[in-house]
Amino acid sequence: MIQSRDAFEARLRQIGAERYHDLHPFHHMLHSGGCSPDQVRAWVVNRYYYQHSIPMKDAAFMSRVEDASMRRKWRKRIEDHDGTDANEGGIRRWLRLAEAVGLDPDYVASCRGVLPATRFAVDAYVRFVREKTLLEAVSASLTELFAPKIHANRIEGLLKNYEFADDNSLSYFRNRLKEAPIDVAFGLAWVLDNADTLEKQDAAADALIFKTDVLWAQLDALAAAYVEPARVPPGAWRPGDGAPGMGGGLSETG
Repeated sequence: MIQSRDAFEARLRQIGAERYHDLHPFHHMLHSGGCSPDQVRAWVVNRYYYQHSIPMKDAAFMSRVEDASMRRKWRKRIEDHDGTDANEGGIRRWLRLAEAVGLDPDYVASCRGVLPATRFAVDAYVRFVREKTLLEAVSASLTELFAPKIHANRIEGLLKNYEFADDNSLSYFRNRLKEAPIDVAFGLAWVLDNADTLEKQDAAADALIFKTDVLWAQLDALAAAYVEPARVPPGAWRPGDGAPGMGGGLSETG
């Protein structure tokens, strides 16, 4: 039997409570100040690949949407990341974070040092959105339901524990506190309206689970390469790569 609208929303939120990557040990280490400067740099390098792929994911989605009103609403997501004349955009803000932690922004933007598993996971997400139903594609974006909490915790933890953290370097996260709730309000309502059979509800829930797996896999890759067993794959970022300012900006405060 199809779930009621409230019960289905509760089911989606429970997926986040159980599977969102704020539960990953790497994030606990990062937010508590337990990461070394090079572990923070590795995170910045690899997370950039996800950030820079989001507008391509959204463009692929929009290319399949025939409803002009929905395209207009979705276009904001691309502008939030790519920027406009009035908004520098999330990608540029992430590169300012990269510079603050002692990395060359051009090196980070090249994506040369990205872990193979990070690339594989993010590319799989872009393909998912390009190839699956619109309902599944929108459902996968609903990890934004859980993002404000992790952004708030990240801002607090980084400011407390790392010298590089200030309003300039953390502007990406502060802006997402305002942008993500707008995006997810539309996306959640759209999924709840269009998942009008049990089969569609199951597909939407599975899509959200897939997206949480994509995010979790990226942190697993980081932990394996730079924490334990600290086995960096060939071609991935290593300390000293793309970091002309290695000496400044990233010592722990405590």
